[in-house]
Amino acid sequence: MRYEKGDIKVRPLKDEDAEFLYNWLNDPRILEYYEGRDKPFTHEMVKEAFYNDDKEKVACIVQYKGEKVGYLQYYPLDDETKLRYGYTNLDEFIYGTDQFIGDSRYWNKGVGTLMIKAMVEYFMLEKGLHRLVMDPMTWNRRAIRCYEKCGYSKARILPQNELHEGEWHDCWLMEYIPD
Repeated sequence: MRYEKGDIKVRPLKDEDAEFLYNWLNDPRILEYYEGRDKPFTHEMVKEAFYNDDKEKVACIVQYKGEKVGYLQYYPLDDETKLRYGYTNLDEFIYGTDQFIGDSRYWNKGVGTLMIKAMVEYFMLEKGLHRLVMDPMTWNRRAIRCYEKCGYSKARILPQNELHEGEWHDCWLMEYIPD
């Protein structure tokens, strides 16, 4: 178990989770926001993207009331990414996260907010970070609203940051900085 708060449990990704990822990443409702509807995943793509040897990235399954509902990964930002994001103090301890609620039955029910709040608490208490960052596309208002409810703020626009459904999109660099 990585961490747990209330009804949210976040645990390391296991081999048996691959079928959930495959199903989620073949649902056009999910792909509209994560990776793109033009890129449904094969089983091999799931294996390559989520079960690789990246020692820095920690891949997790999110459970809500015992049900697998989403995916979360976190990783320390390397110096190149820090500079690209506009951070000049390379000694800062900054983590990036990517996440999605893969079971759309749990959308608009506050589960994403619970997931992000639990994640923020874990990182601030356990990891002692200087800041957490994420980069949602500027048009993803639902995600941005969720992150802002959890204490994130918009830091700057990252122009043409993500290729999604054949087009480059601007993203918000959003950051959580502890008090």
